[in-house]
Amino acid sequence: MRVFKKITTIFITVFIFFFAFSMVPGLSQSAKASPSPGQEAAATAGLYNGKPFKWGGTTPNGFDASGFTQYVFSHSYAKLKLPRTVKEQYKMGSPVQKKTLKEGDLVFFKIDGKNVSFVGIFLGQDQFIAAASKGVSIQSLSLKYYSERYAGAKRIVK
Repeated sequence: MRVFKKITTIFITVFIFFFAFSMVPGLSQSAKASPSPGQEAAATAGLYNGKPFKWGGTTPNGFDASGFTQYVFSHSYAKLKLPRTVKEQYKMGSPVQKKTLKEGDLVFFKIDGKNVSFVGIFLGQDQFIAAASKGVSIQSLSLKYYSERYAGAKRIVK
């Protein structure tokens, strides 16, 4: 069963890359570049959409926000080891303006209005994926709830 899951995960990842890059207008098959580490991390994150939330969770059996980002980046091509907490992850990388976000950037929120306490992975087109109370899901940065609590973004991979 584990072998089947691994094969399925690899197949889905390859399919996502192929599909995503086949949709880029104006690029011939030979001119397309390989995905960036940020794009690959965003694609990896998408594989866990629908996984459950678990306070303190760091595995596909259950994630919290920072456990999700930590897991995704350590299991993506980037093989990047992120700190465990949102606060520590916020100290990493280079600040990014909202208008220049790229796939794989970390987006941070002040849920309580004071401190950075929630993190997600930017997917492009104003969307991010994160582990919230109802599990891993894709959200819009434009939703009032998130836009009012947006604290900034960091680029941790090129």
